[in-house]
Amino acid sequence: MDHYTVIESALLHIENNLDQPLSLDSVADTANMSKYYFHRLFSAITGSSLNNYILSRRLNASLQFIQSDQLSLTDISYLLNFGAQSSFTRAFKRQYGITPSALRVQNMKIPQTPMPSVVKRPIKNINGDIVTDFTLTDFESIRVTGIAFEVDLAEDDYKSKIRAHSDKLLQSIDETVSGPCYIIYSNCLPNSTRFRVLFGIPYDIQINKDSYFTIDVPQLFCAKFKYFGDLLEIGDILKTDYARFLKISRQETEDSHIELIQTFDDIHNFQSAFHIYAPIKKLPIDSAY
Repeated sequence: MDHYTVIESALLHIENNLDQPLSLDSVADTANMSKYYFHRLFSAITGSSLNNYILSRRLNASLQFIQSDQLSLTDISYLLNFGAQSSFTRAFKRQYGITPSALRVQNMKIPQTPMPSVVKRPIKNINGDIVTDFTLTDFESIRVTGIAFEVDLAEDDYKSKIRAHSDKLLQSIDETVSGPCYIIYSNCLPNSTRFRVLFGIPYDIQINKDSYFTIDVPQLFCAKFKYFGDLLEIGDILKTDYARFLKISRQETEDSHIELIQTFDDIHNFQSAFHIYAPIKKLPIDSAY
């Protein structure tokens, strides 16, 4: 069974039927799957419960009707199966921080978001719980040289800043050079949204330029995950996957300044599959690793 095709089809079915009653039973039926397994699969792959996902897509669809000013808010509520207008208003304010009527009166614009893509990664079933596949392993110590900078995840430009530095690194390396690439994220302060980031390559490749730093990454016991896609676009899914992993595996995060390490096999291909290493505490049960 191709789980990703099942979920992609379910997302498309939901998107095309937001004006219809949608339930766990009805959506699972379109996938020819039991509602119990479908619900676990949907939550694991999308990082959201089915009901919350449907609600968010209905609210997203309501934006065009509110901003076009052609239907009353009551009509929009019933058109998108919210029921009473009060239910629609409460849900809308929770998601967007403003009521539908205020949005209309102030003539504000909130862009609609496209239907999300399905993040592809291996999954596994652990005692009935579906989680992103993981391996418990040591990340071996390594010396890395590259570009170091800081980003604030609370600011809108952090993605463009990270991409700009990755481009700078690639421009510094001869195309004939091959090998892995490491992106190391470290917390600046506890509970802060500011992170230090280092885009680097193994030290022995050598980059003789100003503003490049060399760091020694210690050996770390980690949970290792594999993803296909762009880390900057799957951040929310990664956080959900990691939280589910900690809950189901009963592992604990390591008190390390390194939050996670992203590794690519090919320094010239940041669009390839990559691995994420998240430091965790080594428990007695993990002594075999």
